[in-house]
Amino acid sequence: MLQERNVYVFNVEVSASKKDVEKAVKTQYKVTPVKINMVKVPAKNVVVRNKAGRTTLGKKAYVFLKKGDTLKLV
Repeated sequence: MLQERNVYVFNVEVSASKKDVEKAVKTQYKVTPVKINMVKVPAKNVVVRNKAGRTTLGKKAYVFLKKGDTLKLV
């Protein structure tokens, strides 16, 4: 649904910044992003097969592209 609006979502390392994501998109896909939003994904407590555990902390990057630009995802 977001690809129709030229928005792509990537899971990135927690230490990654907007500049890091921009450089990676430029080198990997040869496309310059218009805007990048970063969202932290909090760790959650979970129970699997009666064992308590915790998911890892994460980060997502929403990459906005110009109209007409696309990413070829493998």
